[in-house]
Amino acid sequence: MKLDPLNWAALILTVIGGLNWGLVGLFKFDLVATLFGDMSPISRAVYVVVALAALFLIFAAMSGSKKSE
Repeated sequence: MKLDPLNWAALILTVIGGLNWGLVGLFKFDLVATLFGDMSPISRAVYVVVALAALFLIFAAMSGSKKSE
C-alpha cells in the first residue's frame, strides 16, 4: 500500500497520539503536557492536530472501503 504525504502525516500524528494515550493510561504521564505545558496553547494545538489526523484517517478508511466494494 502506497501512502501520499498527507496520509503519512496523519498516520504519524495518530500513532504519536496513541502512544501518548498509552503513556497516560499506563503511567499517568502525559508527554505532550510535559513538553509543552499542561493545557498550554501549544499543547492544545497538538491535541487538536492529532484529533484531526485521526478523523482524516477514519474518513480515508471509510472512503477506501467504499472504493473496494
